Amino acid sequence: MIKHIVMWKLKDFAEGADRATNARKMKEQLDACANIVPGMFAFEVALAQPGLEASYDVVLYSEFADKEALKAYGEHPTHHALKPFFGAIREARQCMDYTI
Repeated sequence: MIKHIVMWKLKDFAEGADRATNARKMKEQLDACANIVPGMFAFEVALAQPGLEASYDVVLYSEFADKEALKAYGEHPTHHALKPFFGAIREARQCMDYTI
């Protein structure tokens, strides 16, 4: 199994909206990617919570059966459609994939 974790720090203002608005939009778009490929076991998107320490604004936690399932997700048209918006609103991105 492969765990795929991605975190995004968003710009204060981008694409005509503030950070909080863009974070909510980003979550909605990511949530639409749940179960788009076989071999996706877990897919959870969360936003930084007020009152709790967070250095990033959005996090994705997902689990895939194997490298092929993760690759299929990465190449899926629904996933690719997100990249222009995410690229425009993000200040930084961190990703880690690891096998368990």
